[in-house]
Amino acid sequence: MPTTTRRFARIAKAAMAVAVSTAAFAVPATATTAVATPVAPAKHHGKAVFVQNDRVEGNQVIAYTREADGSLHKRAIYNTGGKGGVLGGSVVDHLASQGSLTYDQHHKLLYAVNAGSNTVTVFAVEGDRLHRKQVIESGGMFPVSVTAHGDRVFVLNAREGGSIQGFRLKEGKLHRVEAWHRALHLNTGAMPEFTHTPGQVAFTPEGDQLVVTTKLGGNSIEIFHLSREGKLSHKPVVDSKPGAQPFGLTFDEQKRLVVADGVENALLTFRIHKDGRTTLVDAAPSGEQATCWVSRTGNHFFASNAGSNTVTRFRQDREARLERLGNTPTGVGTVDSSITPDGQFLYVQTGGAGAVDAFRIHKDGSLTKISTTKVPDGVGGEGIVAL
Repeated sequence: MPTTTRRFARIAKAAMAVAVSTAAFAVPATATTAVATPVAPAKHHGKAVFVQNDRVEGNQVIAYTREADGSLHKRAIYNTGGKGGVLGGSVVDHLASQGSLTYDQHHKLLYAVNAGSNTVTVFAVEGDRLHRKQVIESGGMFPVSVTAHGDRVFVLNAREGGSIQGFRLKEGKLHRVEAWHRALHLNTGAMPEFTHTPGQVAFTPEGDQLVVTTKLGGNSIEIFHLSREGKLSHKPVVDSKPGAQPFGLTFDEQKRLVVADGVENALLTFRIHKDGRTTLVDAAPSGEQATCWVSRTGNHFFASNAGSNTVTRFRQDREARLERLGNTPTGVGTVDSSITPDGQFLYVQTGGAGAVDAFRIHKDGSLTKISTTKVPDGVGGEGIVAL
């Protein structure tokens, strides 16, 4: 059997395992209509966790107050003004992406994709409260990821071959820049759809390059260059590997790229060169199934394994080698995650259970479970930000 076929069979098997294990949870979303309604009178709080449920009837962001011990208390439900969407074949990860809910710390704005209506919502953030400022077309079909740097914002659209669309941020609102649209020409029509659509778009830490992961639709990491004036390169530099499924990404303390590969079930570390080429530095297997999402604090990395219902813990040494520390169980369908700015708490979405698992992060990278919080209509939802 060819290598590509064997690898596709492995990820398809993992996806099927997730689908079977979560079938009991795959129920239609209820028609919740609350809009920014506090659950109980509460004082304004500066610490929060925001979770997107990707509800098909109307996408929502649920705001939780984050207490000093890491526990969550539901604050309010905010309608985005758009609809959620479901990629074909997906069960626990309807968007099959990372970064569908993104916080712009400099401008105190929260960006949410509305995959089912091809729009992006801009919220102003005030502590654990949101104020909807804008809903704007994403510039493509089925937006799944968004990234921001300075006054530039880019959205990744998943269907019809995939595309990225750039926006300028002015006075708290997005303005589409027609010249910042690029088609990706991926094989997004192959089945199952959710493994062949692109996974994430993200700025490099310096903001001069834009990284796109393509999963099985391109088996590649694609890097666009951005000039100081904001000019976007016409074509990306493509690093492809047959059978690879680059999915979620982050950056280490030395600004190297770290990617979760859902076929290799590993974290891959790359050095990105100025010309957009990448050099593989390290590959660290999780030993689990469907390793697709990754988050970082300091030299510790946490990879979500949707097929194993676990988080794999890694520690990086000075030579950029990742050491696997072990696995921590979660609820069914481990997907996107977010770490608080102080590095004390990890919040993990479980798309099969429709919940968020909260963990305390210790100095050695170990995790202690704090709580599980149900998310209204949260089965299959993706997108989480911890502040």
